[in-house]
This record gives sequence, structure tokens and C-alpha cells, in this order.
Amino acid sequence: MIGGMSWESSAAYYKDLNLGVEKRLGGYSSAKTVMASVDFAEVTALGQREDWDGVARILADAAQGVEKAGADFLMLCTTTFHRVAEQVEAAIDIPLLHLADVVAENCKANRVETVALLGTTFAMSRTFFTDRLASHGLEVQVPAPEHHDMVNAVIYNELVHGQVLDTSRRKIVKLIDELWDGGAQGVILGCTELELLIEQADVEVPLFPCTTLHVEAALDRAL
Repeated sequence: MIGGMSWESSAAYYKDLNLGVEKRLGGYSSAKTVMASVDFAEVTALGQREDWDGVARILADAAQGVEKAGADFLMLCTTTFHRVAEQVEAAIDIPLLHLADVVAENCKANRVETVALLGTTFAMSRTFFTDRLASHGLEVQVPAPEHHDMVNAVIYNELVHGQVLDTSRRKIVKLIDELWDGGAQGVILGCTELELLIEQADVEVPLFPCTTLHVEAALDRAL
């Protein structure tokens, strides 16, 4: 795993992987994992400057370290930084379990053809993730641009610091309801931290939580 983007999301990955192994194998079983955790401030600053080659170098170096440590496949514990997934994958000889592929396959398995993506402003406003989802035959929607700053602020100003606020939950739930009214048959929680805030019980429309689905796919592959 490559984590640290943010460490809150990486902690969720680590916890859920171990809980999943324990549930599937029982006893004292836990997950055999290798994680390289990068500095969120460093890669975020590079991304804001549009220096994606710089981001790719950092993540590729981390990926090579994970491979050398004995990992059988790689996971990027982030949505936004899948922007450089192809460059990272090219730097290693082990396969990358691409988040968008995992989510798209789950949407199709649940007969959802039109989905909305919630995530960082970058993930919602660029096409690197939505195009990969669409390559599986999905129609992908994103919130109108006037909603992007609100979602981004909830992620970066609150959730990455472990702050889970009811006021923000109500705002996100309202937005999800609007997306449903707009034709979305499901909503992708396309940022790990959003799963700290929103659960299926909060809304009626089916949710596709990226981290949960990514972890389940990793457990299927590993076990």
C-alpha cells in the first residue's frame, strides 16, 4: 500500500484489511501488509502546482520500495492521486489494483449504470477518474461546480484532520439527495475520508464507498 494521502484514510485501510482477514480466516489471523506512507503536505503542494511528474516520482519510488519489501500487488490508498496511477504502475513489476476498476465492477454488479462521483475538487473537475469509470460502460455525473468548494473544504479542512461534523454531514446528504433527484442511480464516495462522514443509513440512494470496495477486492485477491 502507498498511504499518507491522508494518514486518516491510510489508517482506515489498515484497520479494514486486518478486520477483513480476521473475519475471513478467524483466530489470530491478521493481514500481511507493506505500507509506504508519504508526506501529504509534499504531494499536495506538488499537485496544486500541477507538478504531477513530481508526484509520480514520489509515488513510484514508494511503490518500488513496497515491491522490494515483498508485496504481491499494489494499492494506492487515495482517489485524487490516482491521477498518476499509470506512471506508478509502469515503475513496478507487480500489478496495481486500480480503484476505479474495482468501483466500476461493483456498480455494474449491482446493475447501476448511472453514478455520481463525490470527491475532492480535483477528482470531480478532472477526467482521470471519471474516464476510467466510463471505460467500463458507466455514465458518470459530478456535482455542479458551485458545490465543489464545499465538498473540498469538508475533506481538507475537517476530515483529513479527523473532524467529523454533523453540520457537514447534513450538507453532503443534501447534495447526495440532489444528485439522486438528478438521475444518479448510485453515488460513489470517491474520497476515503468521506466514508468517515457518510454511511448508507444516512441516505436512500445506493452508496459505493471506495475504500470499503477497494479493501474487499484486495482481500479477494490476496486470499
